[in-house]
Amino acid sequence: MVRPALEVADIFRAHGPAWRQAQQGHLSLAQLKVMSAIEQCRSAALGGHVLHCSACGHDDIAYNSCRNRHCPKCQASAAKRWLEARQTELLPVDYYHVVFTLPAPVSEIAYTNKALVYRLLFDVAAETLRTIAADPKHLGARIGATLVLHTWGSALTHHPHVHGIVPGGGLSMDGERWIACHPGFFLSVRVLSRLFRRRFLEELELAHRTGKLQFFGEHASLADAASFADWLAPLRQCEWVVYAKRPFAGPAAVLAYLSRYTHRVAIANSRLVSLDERGVTFNWKDYRAKGATRYKTMTLATGEFMRRFLLHVLPGGFHRIRHYGLIANGGRSENLAKVRELLHVAAVPANNDEVSAEPVQPTFVCPDCGAAMIVIETLARQPRIRAPPLLRGAA
Repeated sequence: MVRPALEVADIFRAHGPAWRQAQQGHLSLAQLKVMSAIEQCRSAALGGHVLHCSACGHDDIAYNSCRNRHCPKCQASAAKRWLEARQTELLPVDYYHVVFTLPAPVSEIAYTNKALVYRLLFDVAAETLRTIAADPKHLGARIGATLVLHTWGSALTHHPHVHGIVPGGGLSMDGERWIACHPGFFLSVRVLSRLFRRRFLEELELAHRTGKLQFFGEHASLADAASFADWLAPLRQCEWVVYAKRPFAGPAAVLAYLSRYTHRVAIANSRLVSLDERGVTFNWKDYRAKGATRYKTMTLATGEFMRRFLLHVLPGGFHRIRHYGLIANGGRSENLAKVRELLHVAAVPANNDEVSAEPVQPTFVCPDCGAAMIVIETLARQPRIRAPPLLRGAA
C-alpha cells in the first residue's frame, strides 16, 4: 500500500508538543493518550521487525502499529477481522440502512456528557426500531439491527449519529414464521422519527432529574430544572432527522458498506491535502450543496484541526458497534439458525482459522520483487521515560 503524502500522525508530530503545552489542563487523559499513540504509530518507539527478501536480497524495517481505535492507520486490519466474523451472520434477505441523528442543541450538551448521551442514542434508536417493527400495523415482527456510532460531520464538527444495518424482516412474535417487509420499504421514517424524538427526550429528562447530566460554560444554567424545561420545549416541536436508504444490492454490498463505516475514524489520511503555514487543508463534503459542488477543500489552523480531531475521542471502554434484537450477542446463534431454517437456507460454514486463539502472523511482501519477506530480527520498543512520583506534600 502506498503511504499517503500527509498523515494525521505527521501533523501531531510536528505541532502536537507545542499545542499540548498551550492547552495544558484543557485536554483529557484519553485525548492525550490518543495523541501519543498516533504520534508513535509505526515508528521506532513501538519497536518492529527487520525484514529480508531471500529472492532479491532487499532488506526493510516494519515498525509496529499503535492499534488505537482512533488512529487512521490502524483500522484497516481491525475492520477486516470484524468483517470476516460477520460474513457467517448475513441472511439471504434485503438489508436496509437507517440513520438516527441528534439535533444540534442536543449535540452541544452531548460533548460534556458523552458516555450517557451516546448510550441513549444507541439504546433509544434500537428501541425505536424494535418497537415500530413489532407493531402489527407496520411489520409485526422481532427484528435485529447492527448500529455503528459516528460522532463527526465531514468538516470534523461534533455531529453524533448512528448508522443502522437492518435485515428487511423479522421473526413473527411466536417465532414460527419469517415476516418480510414490503419490497423496497422497511419502516415509515416519519413514525420512527416521532417515537425516537419522544423517547430520547423522556430519557434525557430522566437523566437530568437524577443528576446524571453535567453542564459547563454557556450551558451552565441548564442545571436548573426550569431552565432545562424551557430548553427542551422547542426540541419537542422540531424535526429529528431519521432516514432509511433503499436496500443494499445483496449481502456483498452490505459487507462493502460495513467495511467503510464500522471502523472509520473522524478523518482518513487520504482526505488530507497539505500542511503549511496556513494550517491543514483537507477534502470535505458539503451535504447542503448538490452534484460536484459538494466536494470542497477546507483549511483550518493546525491547532483547530487537532482540536476538532480530538472532539471525537470516545470514553474509555465505550463500544461504538452494537448489536440488538435477533442479532444481539446473547442469542445470535440460535436466532440466526431459526431464521435460516424458516428461509430454507444452509448456514454459512465458519472458518476455524478466524477464531484461532493464536494471532495470525502478518505477511510481509517485498516492495521490489513482490516475494514474501522473512523476519530476521525483532526490534524492541523504546522504554518510556517516566518521572519519579511526587512525594506527598511536595510542591
